[in-house]
Amino acid sequence: MQENENQNVEQELDLNHLMQIRKEKLDELKAQGKDPFEITKFNRTNTAGEIKSNYEQFEQKDVTVAGRIIAKRIMGKASFCTIQDCDERIQSYVSINDLGEESYKAFKTFDIGDIIGITGFVFKTRTEEISVHAKEVTLLSKSLRPLPEKFHGLKDVDLRYRQRYVDLIMNPEVKESFVVRSKIISNIRKILDEKGFLEVETPILNTISGGASARPFITHHNTLDLDMYLRIALELNLKRLIVGGFDKVYEMGRVFRNEGMDIRHNPEFTELELYAAYQDYNDMMDITEELFSRTAMDVLGTTKVNYQGTEIDLKPGWKRITMIDSIKEACGVDFNEITTDEEAVALAKERGIEIPDVTKETRGDVISLFFDEYVEKTLIQPTFVYDYPVEISPLAKRKPSDNRLTERFEVFICGREYGNAFSELNDPIDQYERFKKQVEAKEAGDEEAGMMDEDYINALEIGLPPTGGLGIGVDRLVMLLTDAASIRDALLFPTMKPLA
Repeated sequence: MQENENQNVEQELDLNHLMQIRKEKLDELKAQGKDPFEITKFNRTNTAGEIKSNYEQFEQKDVTVAGRIIAKRIMGKASFCTIQDCDERIQSYVSINDLGEESYKAFKTFDIGDIIGITGFVFKTRTEEISVHAKEVTLLSKSLRPLPEKFHGLKDVDLRYRQRYVDLIMNPEVKESFVVRSKIISNIRKILDEKGFLEVETPILNTISGGASARPFITHHNTLDLDMYLRIALELNLKRLIVGGFDKVYEMGRVFRNEGMDIRHNPEFTELELYAAYQDYNDMMDITEELFSRTAMDVLGTTKVNYQGTEIDLKPGWKRITMIDSIKEACGVDFNEITTDEEAVALAKERGIEIPDVTKETRGDVISLFFDEYVEKTLIQPTFVYDYPVEISPLAKRKPSDNRLTERFEVFICGREYGNAFSELNDPIDQYERFKKQVEAKEAGDEEAGMMDEDYINALEIGLPPTGGLGIGVDRLVMLLTDAASIRDALLFPTMKPLA
């Protein structure tokens, strides 16, 4: 332990010494009237990726590139350096004969991490490496803090998340995964736009927390002297728009849940919700299959993805099974034969399944607990689990053939939930009663229970047409398509506890 502490102290001393040297170089530049931070614009003509992908077009032609120095070899009167820009790395040959003595001397003082501009012609070295023969080199920004050591890079996972800007510089594969994320989001929008959905924006701050079962973040509006809630879902406002006459709407944006953090959960995350009038949960299954499979094909070129060592096929035709049948399949218990709350609670105790509190001592809640215990972890290939108990589905329409169930499904892949959908409840009387039960649960201590939303009831009384609704966790989809083990690898800036 003492040895590690001494090593950390030595590293900190080395860092301070290196930073001091770089600051002295900056001071000297300023004294010479060459402050790089005063440069406001640099006219770059091409990126490294463009040049390397189209060498024949650029050979022996002048270009101007710009990027961060990530490697440098000084060899007397000639040197090589490699810069990294937005999409690639490219080498440059720099010599005293081309730059002149003063400029070449200045170049030799540049540090790894400095951002420079290079003007010169494109050629290949004897080793066939595409390079830029520099005629002019300009220091555009001075890096005062050294990058991690070249061969070890930035490997500390916690530090990678805290200093994502360094992570992106040192680990090109990380940058590429976020390029893929952007393509995924753009592709989802393209598909929904093609289907006639209208993208809308709804409030992040609300006076009521609703639309899901989750503990909200609370803030305070000073002017109104009013507590407000960061949204935990997009649902209720989007369905208000269906009431207002929009047939198809969607929103993709941040939602916030004041819950624990693990490899699948971050307090703020990106959710897609869409609603279509005159459709039901069967239509939402079809849309889900299309969104996942088309996005994989458009972005990755295949519907087969490898996630953490398991091949997943997203091609449409996913398994569809009721929640009750999935439990029977997994552990032999048939809840079609268990008709009362008392029977269900007794069976849970017999199986050693803990019921969290007395408000959950219902047949529907026990069905959900059995599913969590026996089924969820077994659903590896894409599976729709549908017909959920009404007790755990306060916003879903009851199933006409069995009013204890709702027309709701969740989609599971690799033992994780990726989406949630309903035939939306549009009966204001039924909705009011279910809100009341949520309020009772909240008053009994359930911090995730919803609130009474009188205005939403008012909207339903105006009239909500039969509607299908779907929510998808975008970050989890990104995890799946980029083979990310943790949600933090799918978020540029995950929530982190401050360092002491």
